[in-house]
Amino acid sequence: MYASFFKRFFDFLISLVALIVLSPILLVVTVLLAILNKGAGPFFVQKRPGRGGKIFKLIKFKTMTDERDAEGNLLPDEVRLTKVGKFVRSTSIDELPQLINVLKGDMAVIGPRPLLVQYLPLYSPEQMRRHEVRPGITGWAQCHGRNTLSWTDKFKLDVWYVDHLSLKTDLQVIWLTVVSVLKREGISSDTSATMEAFNGNN
Repeated sequence: MYASFFKRFFDFLISLVALIVLSPILLVVTVLLAILNKGAGPFFVQKRPGRGGKIFKLIKFKTMTDERDAEGNLLPDEVRLTKVGKFVRSTSIDELPQLINVLKGDMAVIGPRPLLVQYLPLYSPEQMRRHEVRPGITGWAQCHGRNTLSWTDKFKLDVWYVDHLSLKTDLQVIWLTVVSVLKREGISSDTSATMEAFNGNN
């Protein structure tokens, strides 16, 4: 009953209230990023696979500029990540615009993180099970290591969540996420400002 009805009801209610309460913060961050992102804009919009692999447009705050080298290639993430962007990312404020995705039904508050569309053909049948539920703003993997996890461990945690989806599990995720955000843990991997690309083997 929770997974089939109440979870979506709570998602809608929580996202609506959160957008209203947090609107002053969202407005300030939008203005700051619009000014400091060197013309890149305050929002990052990208196609991601949702439940059942259905493609939707994910919305985040844009924490990096679009600066390129002399050959037109984007500079490394750690170079393009602005000081304000680093703060927005470390406090997970960059995820807040996804409340709009939750309101629309593309996402849930809690679930496996929506990854890149190009990863879809690389998943094993077991890894593909992460798409049996709506993707989330935060999830079981995010509160157990976030970007410090290997892809293998991250997918195992995602599938574990699918098999153990319940109100109790979601409440655990909320609590652990709050603790993780306050400690600013797992923001970067050991070798990147975000997370290395998935190639089907890592």
